[in-house]
Amino acid sequence: MTSFTPAELGRRIGSGLLSFPVTHFKDDLSFDEDTYRRNIVRLGRYDVGGLFAAGGTGEFFSLTPDEVERVVTAATDSAPDGTPILAPAGYGTATAVEFAAAAERSGADGILLFPPYLTEAGQEGLAQHVEAVCRATSLGVVIYSRANAVYRADTVARLADSCPNLIGYKDGVGDIDTVTRIHARLGDRLTYIGGLPTAETYALPYLQLGVTTYSSAIFNFLPDFALDFYAAVRELRQVDVTRMLSDFVLPYTEIRNRQAGYAVSIVKAGMAATGHAAGPVRPPLTDLTPQEFDELSALIDKLPGTTA
Repeated sequence: MTSFTPAELGRRIGSGLLSFPVTHFKDDLSFDEDTYRRNIVRLGRYDVGGLFAAGGTGEFFSLTPDEVERVVTAATDSAPDGTPILAPAGYGTATAVEFAAAAERSGADGILLFPPYLTEAGQEGLAQHVEAVCRATSLGVVIYSRANAVYRADTVARLADSCPNLIGYKDGVGDIDTVTRIHARLGDRLTYIGGLPTAETYALPYLQLGVTTYSSAIFNFLPDFALDFYAAVRELRQVDVTRMLSDFVLPYTEIRNRQAGYAVSIVKAGMAATGHAAGPVRPPLTDLTPQEFDELSALIDKLPGTTA
């Protein structure tokens, strides 16, 4: 059973950097549970706002429902006491409800609700989708606005009224106008999470909009760098943020942008480059080429005093 009420969870995840651990696979692409558990123990030694198991960086889209439950259970078993674990839910509404039930069985503290699978939907249908999942669980729910589930400000306000356990809004679109309208309307009713790929790029301007935290994929393989960057953002140290962007984040994103899906692949490459190999990505994603891996490794090696 979770040790956080939805309101407590919202405050907790908004108070620190968020980690989205990769999911470890063996060479045959089966789940490498033992190595995954050891990695959660490693990441759990750092002070983070929460761990999102089997999220986007964790290749939720390539996992079966049974595998998702195994991954989340492994995370809840392995994380230190007091570290919130959030589980994924997604696909159609009925399936998302089943994922929410699995999250509770696994001992998760909250849920990240991904967009429905494939089909586009209007705001009324999206609202009904979120309401159904929120009704089906006592856990805190974060909605992820991206792709075919982009929530308007009035829809989010409606959901905040109708769903007491809706605790967060994760922005994966980059629509500053919408984020501004939602925050102006709801204030601290929700926790606002930056969710664009390589969220460090947008962290400082988003802080001005009330987005106090973000999902750091870089944390998987450079936790000290990621935490230093987060601290610089929260302390408004513009010079330090700009330096770290120039030294690593922006060159990193240049490699990431070469192929669709590299936002995940480059993280697993970073894990291998820093001695924490997590195996290959599953199709339809593809791994970095050997040359791209060498480029990433060289970028990492240039960082002064960074430990993995």
